[in-house]
Amino acid sequence: MDGYSINQNTDYKKEVVSFFISKNILVNTAFLDTSVALNKDSFYTLLQEKVDLNSFLYINNELKELIFSISFPKVSWLEFEKARVLFEKNNQDDAYKRFLDYFKKTNEPKKIPQPTNPEDMSKSPVKVIFSYKEEPKQRKAKDFMALFVKRYEAIESMLRNRQELQNLTSINKILSKKERENVSIIGMVYDIQMTKNGNLMVTVEDLTGCIKLLVTKNKPDLYDESKNIVLDEVIGVSGMNGENILFVDSIIRPDVPLNKELKKSPDEAYALFLSDLHVGSTNFLEENFQKFLRWINGEFGSKEQREIAANVKYIFIIGDLIDGCGVYPEQDKELIIKDIYQQYEVCAQLLSKIPTRIRMIILPGNHDALRISEPQPELYKDFAKAMWDLPNVIMISNPGYVNIHATKTFPGFDVLLYHGYSFDYYVANVDSIRNRGGYNRADLIMKFLLQRRHLAPTHKSTLYIPETTKDPLVIDKIPDFFVTGHIHKTSVSQYRNITLISGSCWQSKTIFQEKVGHNPEPCRVPIVNLQTRAVKILRF
Repeated sequence: MDGYSINQNTDYKKEVVSFFISKNILVNTAFLDTSVALNKDSFYTLLQEKVDLNSFLYINNELKELIFSISFPKVSWLEFEKARVLFEKNNQDDAYKRFLDYFKKTNEPKKIPQPTNPEDMSKSPVKVIFSYKEEPKQRKAKDFMALFVKRYEAIESMLRNRQELQNLTSINKILSKKERENVSIIGMVYDIQMTKNGNLMVTVEDLTGCIKLLVTKNKPDLYDESKNIVLDEVIGVSGMNGENILFVDSIIRPDVPLNKELKKSPDEAYALFLSDLHVGSTNFLEENFQKFLRWINGEFGSKEQREIAANVKYIFIIGDLIDGCGVYPEQDKELIIKDIYQQYEVCAQLLSKIPTRIRMIILPGNHDALRISEPQPELYKDFAKAMWDLPNVIMISNPGYVNIHATKTFPGFDVLLYHGYSFDYYVANVDSIRNRGGYNRADLIMKFLLQRRHLAPTHKSTLYIPETTKDPLVIDKIPDFFVTGHIHKTSVSQYRNITLISGSCWQSKTIFQEKVGHNPEPCRVPIVNLQTRAVKILRF
């Protein structure tokens, strides 16, 4: 090349640099080397069409080629820049490559759903037992009282016929008694205090009045048990009445029956449990989830694992399908997809790769695009239309009940599904849970709630809608499976022939989790053989 063309190229490069700097955009050397044949004005017009320039910082050659070929979703360009810097300085390319892969995959043609085979679907029946349907209406203060009355009446009916509660009476009758005798009451916990002597004083109320209960430390077992009492739970109590007080001998909770049948399917079939995908987060572990998708399609794993995948009939997704927008302050800095509609569209694209012979039962969580108050209705169609369009999806509320795998000769399995937003409160406030593992022991939290027959017994453990005809968080039907998510930790256990399963997550540790010392265990999939009730945890 002669000197004239060299100088000409150099001058044009300077012109390109000046042009983009005036637009608050930086360019790298490699981009400049290929910019000689570039019409800077046309390229900038294209850039305006493709990306949000309010936060766009930098063009390199890789990004230039993508800008010519694809349409970009809304992403955090600041996070993209951080990933690029780590790649160039420290050769940490994971995050940077995830961005580039995501840009390309967003523009791949959508997978056409497989035709639904009615025969296959009929072999995997799902009956919705309960899914909350909201009736829009004005809420008033008296509705909260009505809700608690309905809760009390529901749980009181569970306790009323318990043999341990002999001489059952109302609180107002006890308060009017002059003589001492053994009595029993059913009350909702109103207050909990420690006396100067270290005894526990609990105030309970029923529909007739309030009374104080005294639990002395001279009864160690009872005293330890009383420390698990939480506000607003409904308990049965037996003891000796005194003057405006009851000296407690025993505490009875509604609990679940000891003799519940452990049902098993007559044929081999599997159900698996996913939770907390958090699609849209920069921490979403897409590569691991793609590995799961390859396995469920029989393209990955040992022969035995592929055989299990072929027999999966049900997949439960227990909330937080997307990371959401504005869930917590400055969340946008941790989002690779900032548009709520696109988050659901990408999630639907991923889930569309699951064979349509498998029924997917989906409920929302606190990161999904709807109200946080419980019960949460099904995912809103206006935000999550792409999810509703999947042919093998059944949407339910949070919480919700379904029955699966029933036949003419087998009643099927009742599954109670709850995302688990109330769990944070009990980990923080119940010593027996916090001191024995806290977030690492989802089984303790789930057992705690089953014993109280309520998913959020304490008023401030979750936000809720004050329904006046029924408390939808009461566990009125005993499930075969109790399934939750939220805490990003997998747990499997049994309690009185109920299988307790906490789902994992598909998101690596966030900045918030690091601050609070929470260590998630992502990419683990509990899977249950419905014929044997054996549970395995697959790691992806």
